[in-house]
Amino acid sequence: RQLALGLGFVPVVPPKSNRVDPWEYDKEMYKRRNEVERLFRRLKGYRRIFTRFEKLDVMFLGFLSFVLVVDGLRMC
Repeated sequence: RQLALGLGFVPVVPPKSNRVDPWEYDKEMYKRRNEVERLFRRLKGYRRIFTRFEKLDVMFLGFLSFVLVVDGLRMC
């Protein structure tokens, strides 16, 4: 934790619930971090994205955009 602070990172991991001296953390930032982690987990469900079948960057980014749109529509 101290190393991350020293390098200029902002740690957003909450302390354990039974910790004697808990530290402060940004709960909203932790929620957003969790949303990003869940997005990557859902993206890994698409084998074509995970293994990167496309050789061209433009094709990969096109399919990634398509997957994000499909994922967004599923969330509605």
